[in-house]
Amino acid sequence: MKFDLHTHHERCGHADGTIEDYIKAGIDAGLQVIGISDHSPYFGSEEDQPFPKIAMAKSALQGYIDEVLRLKEKYKGRIEVLLGMESDFFPDYAEIYRDVYAKQPFDYLIGSVHHVRGISIFNKKRFKGLNEEEQLNEKREYYSLIKQSALSRMFDILAHIDAMKAYYPAFSDIPAHREIDDTLQTIAECDIAIEINTSGKMKDVGGWYPSDEILERACHFGVKVTFGSDAHVPSRVGDEFELVKKRLKEIGFKDWVYYRNRKRVVVPL
Repeated sequence: MKFDLHTHHERCGHADGTIEDYIKAGIDAGLQVIGISDHSPYFGSEEDQPFPKIAMAKSALQGYIDEVLRLKEKYKGRIEVLLGMESDFFPDYAEIYRDVYAKQPFDYLIGSVHHVRGISIFNKKRFKGLNEEEQLNEKREYYSLIKQSALSRMFDILAHIDAMKAYYPAFSDIPAHREIDDTLQTIAECDIAIEINTSGKMKDVGGWYPSDEILERACHFGVKVTFGSDAHVPSRVGDEFELVKKRLKEIGFKDWVYYRNRKRVVVPL
């Protein structure tokens, strides 16, 4: 069983290709299941699309859902198409997001932390000039937000849980083992999966999110795992699926999961 739950498309403003392009790429890659999970609109603003290069407009949401459902029917028997969404987690607006999602027929929701203290985790300058204690505080705040996103129980999957290392590889060396373990334990207790996201190879850090070290700790705490390429171009759909599968087996995982109708489907590794 081969699947990919994390794909984007042109509506978010920073990915190439239509939803159908990603479905066709999934078929070409030998997937049995593909999840479409573009960036959710920003519901914490009166504006329709305050961040046009980051997330889709609120007015585009229904069209997105309708298109995925139409393509789900069109490709039935060739590949299973799942309706998902990658949603930023903003504690101040969490209930607004929850209310919107409750009205829609999502197969799954991916929760992501992309901003800490109002600054993008991908901002290459965010660690510039910070001393060791200040860097540690940034990492602690990042994992506090990830933990809060788990406790919200809004999501089925948490995305790229060490992606702050993307343009600052030394992030992984900032000693915050207690905070990471506490976060992983909370994720396990909330019965949420984390993804192995292969888009890190496209950033300065290279490799995957999360690190092998975090995956080993996740395995220890019994955290469920899933796969997401985080493809922003169709050619990356399913990227390095078999390599991830092999590594998870080496670490000690026995299975991984995907979601249909907000219910977990377990797949042996």
